[in-house]
Amino acid sequence: MKLQQQKYRLKLCQPAILPLAVLTALTASPILADETDAEKEKARVIEVIEVTATRQTENLQRVPIAVTALSGAELEQYQIQNLGQLEALVPNLNLHVGDAANAVVYIRGVGQLDSISFNDPGVGIYLDDVYLGRVQGAFLDVVDPQQIEILRGPQGTLYGRNTIGGAVKFTSARPSETTEGYVSVLAGNYQQRGVKASLTGPLIDEQLAGRFAIAKSSRDGFSFNQYTGKNDYDKDSLTWRGSLLFTPVSEFTAYLVLDGSNQNPDYSRTPHRETPIYSLPSGDFLPVGEDPFVVNANFNDREELRTKGVALTLDYQLQQSTLKSITAYREMNYRTHLDLDGTPDASFGIYSYEDQDQLSQELQWLYRSESLSLVSGLFYFRENSWSLGGAIAPDFFVPLGNGVFFPFPVISAGLRDQTNTSYAVYSNMSWQLSEPLSITLGARWTSEKKQVSNRGEEFAGTGIDTPQGMQAVFGTGIGHSLTGYDASQRWNDFSPRAVLNYQYSSQTMLYSSVSKGFKSGGFNGRLTSFAQPYDPETLWSYEAGAKSLLLNQQLRLNTAFFYNDYKNFQLSRFSIDPDTGAFLSLFENAGKATTYGAELELQALLTDSLTLNMNLGYLNGGYDKLIGDFEQEVSDERELVNAPRWNGRLGLDYWFDLGSRGTLSVNAGGSFKSKTYLTVSSSDLLAQPGFTLYDLYVNWQSQDERWQLNLFGKNLTDKRYRQHGFDLSASPGVQLGYYGDPRTYGLQLTYRYF
Repeated sequence: MKLQQQKYRLKLCQPAILPLAVLTALTASPILADETDAEKEKARVIEVIEVTATRQTENLQRVPIAVTALSGAELEQYQIQNLGQLEALVPNLNLHVGDAANAVVYIRGVGQLDSISFNDPGVGIYLDDVYLGRVQGAFLDVVDPQQIEILRGPQGTLYGRNTIGGAVKFTSARPSETTEGYVSVLAGNYQQRGVKASLTGPLIDEQLAGRFAIAKSSRDGFSFNQYTGKNDYDKDSLTWRGSLLFTPVSEFTAYLVLDGSNQNPDYSRTPHRETPIYSLPSGDFLPVGEDPFVVNANFNDREELRTKGVALTLDYQLQQSTLKSITAYREMNYRTHLDLDGTPDASFGIYSYEDQDQLSQELQWLYRSESLSLVSGLFYFRENSWSLGGAIAPDFFVPLGNGVFFPFPVISAGLRDQTNTSYAVYSNMSWQLSEPLSITLGARWTSEKKQVSNRGEEFAGTGIDTPQGMQAVFGTGIGHSLTGYDASQRWNDFSPRAVLNYQYSSQTMLYSSVSKGFKSGGFNGRLTSFAQPYDPETLWSYEAGAKSLLLNQQLRLNTAFFYNDYKNFQLSRFSIDPDTGAFLSLFENAGKATTYGAELELQALLTDSLTLNMNLGYLNGGYDKLIGDFEQEVSDERELVNAPRWNGRLGLDYWFDLGSRGTLSVNAGGSFKSKTYLTVSSSDLLAQPGFTLYDLYVNWQSQDERWQLNLFGKNLTDKRYRQHGFDLSASPGVQLGYYGDPRTYGLQLTYRYF
């Protein structure tokens, strides 16, 4: 193990905004710029991290964006197996899987909670520079990565679609001209089993190289279902990726990537019922169970998610310019049954079937000289989405008050076809005005159109009670109460960005920026009786920060302060029709909000063997305007979703040189999060109080770096904590909680050949 190549992380867990300001001031102080000869002789240094956040390869410390970068080695050290496990390593990031295999991503309090495909995510997820249009299929397993970058704040001028909150950029490892590879096997509790392998090397010397990676992962469910006597929320996934890198001449490369995944567990994820619910068959309320990992559900028997994609990147270098083309096509298929009453009754079973395909084309012109840097391009995106969804709830009921419940069986289907089209032109230009001072001006013009055909039909009383049966006879007259609409609308937006950065010294850069984020409007896909449009979201973000690599590369300190003006934000909520008592699922522009906060990332080499890593996020603010039920103004009664006031992580990494027996590193840390509201209703019952999770990683590597053994333990105290929630108090009168992973531990053995 080469010391100068190791990156260790530690995150702070003491909420105090003052240290952020003090440390930022220190980075601009000449005191820390003075280094003694003894400091310069230290062997270990913090390595320089290169990122592509600005679509050009640059030193992280010179990029005027709040970005966290994690290398493939670092992701392996922390046993990052999916995107959700990045959460503790990045300030002001909330990232977890939702109720329907969807990626729920919030950065600085901006994101999207809903899992249905008619709306767009608030944080863009990119796989090898290709935007993933749906939240299903975006909760990626981390397989054969080169690097993952998390960009905080709007990224409209460079990344475009729906990056109003930020972007998560997954870059897979590229083919190499050197033959090498690895095989890893993993075993853990809950019968966790995993195998990963990768092989790369030349196919035609100096012209064509290839790479192939594959991963198989499975485990038992974290919950026990009393109804079936089996586990709930298990895992069974297969992920693969193949790539070719063609370099016929030094100026030109063609990079082809094909990937696919198949997730097919036995059961979907059933939430824990946090409140009693009325049972029509028994005529009484069913009590709440004490253990959140014990459920009692009868409609969780299907969960299938398949994705596949192909992307071709052409890169041609011409003196100081680079011309690039990124062409991609992807498909996603999803089928699930969700038990949202949490009982053996058939009170509220929800099914969701979705098929999606997308085609994107991006053309870029990149230019760099001593004083000028330019990234400009054209972008096209077209997405087709088909969905069939509804309720299978013959035991559904309507509360009439005074303990009276009226039976109201619901067997329904909604069939939706939607096409989204986006065009954009963008440019981002940086000028070096003087040796320390530079300015960046960027802009993006976007035009997006959504066309939707939405139909709904009821099948209660027809004898048809399966999704397949309803799909087969939909619109033939066998069902009843057929509703529907066709609608389309176009939105245009201009999103500018301006940045001023000042290289205070060779160790410290200061920057400030203002940028606008945009997320497209659409139509509420849950309503089929009429078209309910909602407008685009916009966000103006103001940010100032400092990036420093101090004490002869013994200390990295990056800070950022931000203020967001968030308007027309889109919210999903559940209500009840005051006239009919019918259940309503609404999606609308509910108001505006203001948020502000700060972020700190610190890495310090305390000794030749001991490294301290820390991150700290602070987020404050709230709704300035929020319209609730019956058009009431409720901003004073609500809190922002997935926006804890404090979050962070503190860890220590100790490295041992074992001589001929290799090297050993031990990393122990704790991550914390303050009280977090999980629902738009700001239900205190579902809100997660502040908590801390502890983890431990022990990594051994042989002297020749071929063998590696990783022992890991996460959530060591087996803390019970909610990550996600559903407030269905309006109907059928229940609140549901989705819990994060319990204590997990395991052992991974890796052999590398080169």
